[in-house]
Amino acid sequence: MLMASIDGVMEPSEIETLEGFINTLPEFKDADFDVQMAAARKLRAKFNSGQEAVKALGEISSEAVRKKAFILAADIAMSSGDVDDAEEELLEAMQRVLGIDDSLAQKAVEILALKYAK
Repeated sequence: MLMASIDGVMEPSEIETLEGFINTLPEFKDADFDVQMAAARKLRAKFNSGQEAVKALGEISSEAVRKKAFILAADIAMSSGDVDDAEEELLEAMQRVLGIDDSLAQKAVEILALKYAK
């Protein structure tokens, strides 16, 4: 949700990607998309900026979940066709906060670029 809204516009493709994640990822098994989106909006409203909100991700203790969060955010950023400056800055901040090494981040972006190549 944070990535989808960081540039001020939630593109339909970003919303579709979010819904796909909620409908398929094990962390969201039996979750309702609308309920999850409402909870995400409420949580996001607690922070003054996206950069401030990303700091909260530092509380994730599972390395696997940290990596997954970064990859899913990159996927959402790329799903709209272009990664704009705000999305790029958020990805960089997430990489730092989540402790994602450069090689994994680069691999993820390369693979996702193939996914969305036309």
